[in-house]
Amino acid sequence: MKSIIFFIVCAISSIITIAQSTVGITGIRDTSYNILNEYNKHLKNYPGIQIAKETSYPYVKEEKNIAYCKTPQRELKLDVFYPKEKSKIKRTAILFIHGGGWRSGNKSMHYPLLQELASLGYVCITPEYRLSTEALYPAGVHDIKTSIRWIRQHAKQYNIDVNKIVVAGHSAGGELAAFMGATNGMKQFEGEGCYQNFQVKPMQSLISMAH
Repeated sequence: MKSIIFFIVCAISSIITIAQSTVGITGIRDTSYNILNEYNKHLKNYPGIQIAKETSYPYVKEEKNIAYCKTPQRELKLDVFYPKEKSKIKRTAILFIHGGGWRSGNKSMHYPLLQELASLGYVCITPEYRLSTEALYPAGVHDIKTSIRWIRQHAKQYNIDVNKIVVAGHSAGGELAAFMGATNGMKQFEGEGCYQNFQVKPMQSLISMAH
């Protein structure tokens, strides 16, 4: 069964890669999908909705715009939210991927959620990844895989349990999160990005949650 699933994933990926067109590669990142635009779009039908506000917890540390790898297109960055308090118990890491149809969106969209989760004791990471106007599939997949390897590389620094890495996301980010779990340990989806010495092994724990 595992061999059949592996074959199907590889076959579909090969077909999609061959069928892709470079016409949409403009090098310009689409910023139309953002919290304010979504708020305005849904306000008429849901007049009671509010934009979640960021919370600055004194016991949560935030590190933003950390470069985790450099691609032919640009430098990729991520943000980390984690408890300041030292703990003898290693913490669970949550990698949260933003949505936007693979074309738009940005890593700052879910700051309030990640701040709350960090206040509960989790180490939260939200990465950039190359969108469809920057590079063809599976570039974004490779970028997220690289960010997972970055977590493993820096596990000691942030007191992370490498056997407890959760990958979650919103919309397209949820799809990417599910893809991480479905292709866990498949070398062809790892890409040639940074931290190759931290390739994910098939039996290593990687929990994916799509939303």
